[in-house]
Amino acid sequence: MVVVVLDNGGSSIKAGILFNRKPEPRIVPNAVIRAPGDKATYIGHEFHQRCRDFSSLSYRLPLEKGFVVDWDAQKAVWDGLFSDEVLNVNPTESTLVITESYFNLPKLQEVYDQFVFEEYEFQGLFRATPASFIPHGTLLGETPPECSLIVDSGFSFTHVVPIMQGQVVLDLGGKLLTNHLKELISFRQWNMMEETYMMNHVKETCCYVAQDFGQNLEVCRNDPKNSIVQEYVLPDLTKQNAGRIRQPNEVLLETDQVLTMGNERFSVPEIMFRPDDVGLKQVGIAGTIASSIALLPEDLQGLFWANIGLIGGNTEFPGFRTRLISELESLAPMGTDVAIYHADKPSLAAYEAACAFASQPRFESEIAITREEYLEYGSTAVRRKCPDWRAGPPPPPATSRKGKGRSEGPSSDVEESEDSESDTNDGDRSVVRRGKRKAGRAAGKVTVSRKK
Repeated sequence: MVVVVLDNGGSSIKAGILFNRKPEPRIVPNAVIRAPGDKATYIGHEFHQRCRDFSSLSYRLPLEKGFVVDWDAQKAVWDGLFSDEVLNVNPTESTLVITESYFNLPKLQEVYDQFVFEEYEFQGLFRATPASFIPHGTLLGETPPECSLIVDSGFSFTHVVPIMQGQVVLDLGGKLLTNHLKELISFRQWNMMEETYMMNHVKETCCYVAQDFGQNLEVCRNDPKNSIVQEYVLPDLTKQNAGRIRQPNEVLLETDQVLTMGNERFSVPEIMFRPDDVGLKQVGIAGTIASSIALLPEDLQGLFWANIGLIGGNTEFPGFRTRLISELESLAPMGTDVAIYHADKPSLAAYEAACAFASQPRFESEIAITREEYLEYGSTAVRRKCPDWRAGPPPPPATSRKGKGRSEGPSSDVEESEDSESDTNDGDRSVVRRGKRKAGRAAGKVTVSRKK
């Protein structure tokens, strides 16, 4: 039986077919996109393959604020995904592993089940939230910790998810950052309110998280030609789908249009740490993490501080991890270790963990819901095996495995200044740790030491 793994994100879908090894994902937009210049509408995978004019694109998104609200659009995207042009999979001979939204409503879950078993006639199903798959992957090291805290910062939301219990939500994601950048640029330079696709690329190419926001702002204010400023050469959207950063000695053509990125480079990602800058009455991402941990049993809080995993595209901003751990250190109780784990590609972490989960020998025989069970018991059968957002899938096996997660944070045996770092490589696992480890300590394994 073929196993199809599908991370159904608000902006893009990461999908692959699981054979004897972890497949490289196919990434397609989770949208129906209309291109006025082409006078055509592109569904999911068709966009990158066939679109030639990338100006003034309009998007019809199946997901809004993390929930599927347009099932016709979602079905159209999935139809293309399962077709010969992308995965070339026959659902009637396959089992589906799919991510679903946090706080997903029971009625929406039932529609998921109906689509999978009745519309596509898959032979098996397992669905869970992205964070609940993470302990089955390699993000958190060789052996999954008993307690961990996953920060999932994606297109629609940022979720802070203690794996054992509880959940606190911060209402901002990559979509809000892109919209804010559009407004800034449209007010200061060019009118970009209709250029969502281009501004999203500018955000991903130019923006970074400032370690000292005030200092960076002062540099931009005092010197218009400072080292922070970048010039982004706008593309001719009838010929190119993305612009580029102007190189120091690059000579521009007369027809080239340049977007000057100054404090916009760091003021847009700053919203994740200071949402009140745009009128959101919420604490930033560091405060949300601290508040979430404070709601957990006191004797377990140290374990959560020591096992914070980052997933989602927003965590890929340069400087994000360094700024986050700097703020968390000031919020954590005295004597508590703070460690952050991150994958090389955080946006793929949920997909890779779901692949690892579906690779278990007993997955199809014991864990997945079969089509026969659904036809006999309906969605009740799915609810028996698939957890809701308050719980995770069955725990991973206790055997140790190689980890690919990256850990950043102070150890409990710090002997050097806070600025010192030590890098080690252990097989395919890279560990970055502030401070100095004692000889013989296992690389990548965080030991919590809380002073009373």
